[in-house]
Amino acid sequence: MARLERDAKRAALISSPLFSAMKPDELDEILKFASERRVRRGQTVFQRGDNASSMMVVLRGRIRISTVSAEGKEVTLNVINPGEITGEMALLDGEPRSADGTAVEETLLLVVERRHFLPFVRQNEDLFLRLLAVLCTRIRRTSMTLEEIALFDLPARLARVLLKLGEDYGRPTPRGTRVEMKLSQRDLSNLVASSRESVNKQLRAWRETGVVDSEDGLLVLRRPADLKRLIDVR
Repeated sequence: MARLERDAKRAALISSPLFSAMKPDELDEILKFASERRVRRGQTVFQRGDNASSMMVVLRGRIRISTVSAEGKEVTLNVINPGEITGEMALLDGEPRSADGTAVEETLLLVVERRHFLPFVRQNEDLFLRLLAVLCTRIRRTSMTLEEIALFDLPARLARVLLKLGEDYGRPTPRGTRVEMKLSQRDLSNLVASSRESVNKQLRAWRETGVVDSEDGLLVLRRPADLKRLIDVR
């Protein structure tokens, strides 16, 4: 493996908290048993209920994580971009996939199989303890997220999501920051744990006051500072 290619793959692994706890030589050992997988645009990467036997790093392209609602509609939960990881917890618990993954475009994946990863961890007690600390941190963050849902009102939760979307997928335009990822109000309602009607009402209010807008079906954040103030006062 060329050094530049190895360093790029190592950097991709480090983007996950699970692997950021590892030393460079440990990451190099993982890269020795990792494999590449190419996926065509529109091809299913995994389905809900599949045996979760591996973790995947997106080296090029994007994966859309989605599920089907009770009404039978597909709902976007997340989009995995280059340098990001999906399924790292599958390396430890092996639980079935909880959602579907589909390639948004031609995608190159780095795949780490559970059957290779677990023996590697078992041989290193110090690494095992470091991974355990990472999992504890993740549980605490999940608790904080649930606390936000319980204590923060919808405008604050929705403002957080829109600002994060603007940070990850935003492109500056004369009208404001345009979020270059199409999300339905159903998608947004899932992200903020609220009803579609409530999200629609809040977005309509922000459109009327010029805080947000839409362009070609994409959200435009016209006054991000106003959204940020909703969070800062919390």
